[in-house]
Amino acid sequence: MPREHIFDAAEYERRVSRAKDRLREAALDAIVVADPANMNYLTGYDGWSFYVHQAVVVTPDRDEPVWIGRDMDAGGARATTHLSEESIRAYSDDHVHSPYDLHPMDYVAGVLEELDVDDGRIGLEMDAAYFTAKSYTRLQENLPDAEFEDATLLVGWVRIKKSEQELEYMREAARISENAMQAGLDAIGEGVPEYEAAAAIYEQLITGTEEYGGDYPSIVPLMPSGDHTGTPHLTWTDREFEDGDPVIIELSGCRHRYHSPLARTTFVGDPPAELEETAEIVVEGLEAALDAAEPGVTCESVEEAWRGTIAKYGLEKEDRIGYSMGLGYPPDWGEHTASIRPGDETVLEEDMTFHMIPGIWTDEIGMEISETFHVTSDGAETLAEFPRQLFTT
Repeated sequence: MPREHIFDAAEYERRVSRAKDRLREAALDAIVVADPANMNYLTGYDGWSFYVHQAVVVTPDRDEPVWIGRDMDAGGARATTHLSEESIRAYSDDHVHSPYDLHPMDYVAGVLEELDVDDGRIGLEMDAAYFTAKSYTRLQENLPDAEFEDATLLVGWVRIKKSEQELEYMREAARISENAMQAGLDAIGEGVPEYEAAAAIYEQLITGTEEYGGDYPSIVPLMPSGDHTGTPHLTWTDREFEDGDPVIIELSGCRHRYHSPLARTTFVGDPPAELEETAEIVVEGLEAALDAAEPGVTCESVEEAWRGTIAKYGLEKEDRIGYSMGLGYPPDWGEHTASIRPGDETVLEEDMTFHMIPGIWTDEIGMEISETFHVTSDGAETLAEFPRQLFTT
């Protein structure tokens, strides 16, 4: 029996229809989708099975996509998707980590042949995290008459504008983010091991709210502290927090695979004036960029509002300050399409969603205050309601 469906069948039909339009625009006869977030987006498939090869195949003329995965995961496809039985294809377990010179892409090639696209132009997600070099070479070996094209971002650009139901799940994820952030801030203190703060955060990420629970996020809570806050992607250790430690927390609640990231910075003890001043600058720049975000402006113009603000204080930041995001699986909640950075001329449209994280990182200090926002007809709607400030413990 299927589990409760997250979206109705009509929403998946609209998504697949838009993907087919992009296939036709690119003159592709099929696309092999390997990114688990894109697979979920097109079919609803949800399982921790992306550590083995799996795929969703879309062709312009076939009504349904075809899900392809390990035989023991076919039941998961039946439970989480609206697909008919003929659109669920499973390869035998001897293809997994096989000593018999078998590979799951041999089976995928057979499905492509059945779909009569074995001599066509086939799009591949060449830069997807779970599409390996061997996957590519096996498809080439099995389908010598096919022409393979890089279609890594084809589905990503379909995903960039969210439906109202997607936005609702992101708002629910924001409530979880608020609870988890508060739990982390409350747990941090002198003499507390970093892992205890991480545990407090994780408890809230899964407990969620009184109305609904949370899912595992695509990225673990990031918690650089002390001398390492200038390195934003460190996690936690056995080290105990000390008086004088700055601590950055970046996390995201997750609801039905939809995220709403949030970052804040706290300080153990009395913060130095430099950090307090930096926090005020980051908040001012963040709010200037949020004020600039509205339909019709470009990503680079939003970043320019941030850059112009911090320049008044003699500061520069070379990194991007945001990116489109929403639905995700490990290792990332980002969509890998639009970025809020110089040179990105993507025009903001209503119902796009971004994580704006304009941190300041130097060799001596790090400061992060971020917001997830939804582009509305009136401008940027931030999804979380959490004070924008430097916290202290």
